[in-house]
Amino acid sequence: MPWPVRWLARVLTVLVVLALVLAGVVTWTVRQSFPEFEGTLSLPGLTGKVDVYRDKSGVPHIYADTAEDLFLAQGFVHAQDRFWEMDFRRHVTSGRLSEMFGPATLEQDKAIRTMGWRRVAEQEVPELKESTRRYLESYAKGVNAWLKRNEDASARSFEYSVLKLTNGDYRPEEWKIEDSVAWLKAMAWDLRSNMETEIDRALAATKLPAERVAQLFPGYPFDRHAPIVGQGALTNGRFDPQAAPEQGGDKAITSAAELLSKVPSLLSTADRDGIGSNSWVVSGEHTTTGKPILANDPHLSAQMPSVWYQAGLHCRAKSENCTYDVTGFTFSGLPGVIIGHNDRIAWGFTNLGPDVADLFLEKVEGDTYLHKDATRKLETRTETIKVAGGEPVRLEVRSTVHGPLVGEVMGIEAAQGANAVALQWTALIPGSSADAIFAMNEAGNWHEFRAAAALFDVPSQNLIYADVDGQIGYQSPGRIPVRLKGDGTAPVPGWTGEYDWKPEPLPFDQLPTLTDPAAGFIVTANNAVIDPSRYGPLLTKDWSYGYRSQRIRELLEQELGKGKISPETMGALQNDTRNEFASTLIPHLTEVELAGPAVQAREQLKDWDGTQSLDSKPAAYFNAVWRHLLRLAFDDDLPEAARPTGGDRWYEVVRALLERPDDAFWDDTTTSYTEKKADILRQAMVDAHEEIGPDATWGDLHTLTLTNQSLGTSGIAPIEAIFNRGPFGAPGGKDAVNANGWNVQQGYEVTSVASMRMVVDLADLDNSRWINLTGNSGHAYHPNYWDQAPLWARGETLPMLASPDKVRAAATHTLRLVP
Repeated sequence: MPWPVRWLARVLTVLVVLALVLAGVVTWTVRQSFPEFEGTLSLPGLTGKVDVYRDKSGVPHIYADTAEDLFLAQGFVHAQDRFWEMDFRRHVTSGRLSEMFGPATLEQDKAIRTMGWRRVAEQEVPELKESTRRYLESYAKGVNAWLKRNEDASARSFEYSVLKLTNGDYRPEEWKIEDSVAWLKAMAWDLRSNMETEIDRALAATKLPAERVAQLFPGYPFDRHAPIVGQGALTNGRFDPQAAPEQGGDKAITSAAELLSKVPSLLSTADRDGIGSNSWVVSGEHTTTGKPILANDPHLSAQMPSVWYQAGLHCRAKSENCTYDVTGFTFSGLPGVIIGHNDRIAWGFTNLGPDVADLFLEKVEGDTYLHKDATRKLETRTETIKVAGGEPVRLEVRSTVHGPLVGEVMGIEAAQGANAVALQWTALIPGSSADAIFAMNEAGNWHEFRAAAALFDVPSQNLIYADVDGQIGYQSPGRIPVRLKGDGTAPVPGWTGEYDWKPEPLPFDQLPTLTDPAAGFIVTANNAVIDPSRYGPLLTKDWSYGYRSQRIRELLEQELGKGKISPETMGALQNDTRNEFASTLIPHLTEVELAGPAVQAREQLKDWDGTQSLDSKPAAYFNAVWRHLLRLAFDDDLPEAARPTGGDRWYEVVRALLERPDDAFWDDTTTSYTEKKADILRQAMVDAHEEIGPDATWGDLHTLTLTNQSLGTSGIAPIEAIFNRGPFGAPGGKDAVNANGWNVQQGYEVTSVASMRMVVDLADLDNSRWINLTGNSGHAYHPNYWDQAPLWARGETLPMLASPDKVRAAATHTLRLVP
């Protein structure tokens, strides 16, 4: 062998050996943090023994004799699997990320400190029920017991070993109950309703006249897409689901306003059009099991690990000291179950989307501002942000009567003589959502569930319900503001006082509700709750436009026409991928004169049924055409921040434009030619074919990469490879029932997903099914880090066991915790 070759071979051998050694060191370090699933551990604070059974998916079912022991054990188990995530989240919610990561996260910290999430959480804690505070304290004890047992960084999580490379002085502090409560502010921020749409309207108005802005925000199509509650009205200050409104919309609204005057939205994807959810429930009269079946799949940002953690919380014997027997999806960092079922009821969430946040344009001079023709003093406070590797940064936060000034933080342009913008948001008012979680977990009937819902002030969610006695229901909860004037669709002057909120929100008894409807089912998918011609109080004008909800309704009606609905049918509906706008757009595409290779591509659409499966070439081409159509038609008319991302609002916008071939939006203002509808459709088809080619399938384009929320975008490839997973193809689309969203401005990669799926059979709770987006573990390379992702991608689910016998039979690990 010639010496240069021998030299190269030796060098390569050395590099391979070094790589193997490094891989071995990384693997050993990663495994150091894997939790103990077997044996017996002593935990301070316990009053009795606690058993933790885990199945092959790492899902723990916890059995205890007191509620305090139950939640203490939940805190310990959450910390075992997800403490880094919990630690990262509490630094997010308190505006302290820079303590971990240095100056790179300073702007995020400034934004959170300006809104004051942690301050509001601290104000909430003393107002919570005594039992809630006790359970939160027990949970914190469990987290801290785990933390004390794992004082070495590599024993906590591999992320801490990585962090030591840049911030060797960082040490996680003890968990506090405020850390748990503050997470609810992040949840509310993720689901904060229409603030982005409000901003989009204002931005569009900087370039377009009012009538053209109105085209971009069409009304809800009540004639085509049914609301959640089909009937009902306010009667004597209460919502009656059976009542009919008075004739004449103005009179009904005026009456409602008189009644109201007498009675006292964590850091999701920037593509918020994809944040939504589906849920529906079918009564036992129409099911194969004879009891209700409930389905839910919340749509949130795609992240690693999933936002959800599956668990069961069981009192060995329900008593006054221990009232819980609940299984479902939890948030690491928060005790209790957020979505799931107990031994008597099941419930699900979708985003109600009421307008709970307003932007007020303010006139500020020095340390004062104008309000109701009077000069007022700004409220001020100084926040000190510690920065790893640097000097502390001082931030002055100033607030008006409406809320903190956020103009500089969020980059909102002032207008109408204003020089600042204030945010008023219901989540910045201390509330009782933490009480609601425990009350919901132990509710045993519709009356108790509604009482729990009344405590759930932020974020406002559509709540669906079913119980073992056969009742199904829907409830709108939440703190929803009542405005003196205006509809919350755009920033308003703050100095006049005429757009201020009334001191008290909309009373709970005036919120829409529904039980056991004649149709035999209830569907919610972020669509309109109720037709405003039937209901006076303003919830919002910015619903999702009902494409998903109407598709679900139609599929249920089809199935009921064939017979009764099974749990398997409910699961299949969750995986429906049909694009409901395709049948509207394709006829217009086929009318256009076209030449060249795009002709053959268009031919694929003739017999396409709108199904967006992984192997579908028509789905790939149609979505590429849709992407280019939106960009060609609207990007030239709108500021960058207000350009279309592709949600169902744009379905309605384009639906109307298709009937107006000479509309100004069809013209590309960057050219000297005046384009019309046919020109833009033709160019979109040509551009789509040139971009993706003749053989691309939807699975080739529409891919999901599970990206670690903290270190997954570090820019360091080896680190990202450790914590991220994918990419892999994902079926469905933004407003299909299987809503794997994407952003037309960025490409076809998935930005939002069904973060979990659940189907609960009230006839046999052990026959229920569920799946998580990733897995229960937050430890990279742990078998449960992303073991559920392949099943999720294929639309499969796992048994959602709840009874003690079935849980023990499925257990692969048993851990006993003792005092």
